Amino acid sequence: MISIPDQTVDASDGDVFSSVAWRAIDGAAEIRHWGDEYVVYNVRSGNTHLLGFAAGQIFLKLQQSAADAGSLASMLAIDWQLDPDAEFMQQIASLLADLDALALIERA
Repeated sequence: MISIPDQTVDASDGDVFSSVAWRAIDGAAEIRHWGDEYVVYNVRSGNTHLLGFAAGQIFLKLQQSAADAGSLASMLAIDWQLDPDAEFMQQIASLLADLDALALIERA
């Protein structure tokens, strides 16, 4: 479950979210992990968000260093022992759009 503000982001194009490097906004969020879920408190907005496993993992990776969707897909595919295909890449781009809409990440 991801709470998204009243903002429409079209990740189906994929180009914006696939080709751009993203990073977590410095000092903007605190994250806690329970099982397969992550709770993220956005210090700037005062909002708390519940992220699923994949979104939480992406956010943690972007806190460590900036990356584009392709790099994230490669890293996560290794971590999760998956073969990244076009659908997997689209899912990563969609989750990046969600995290961007929540103002947790920004273009690097």
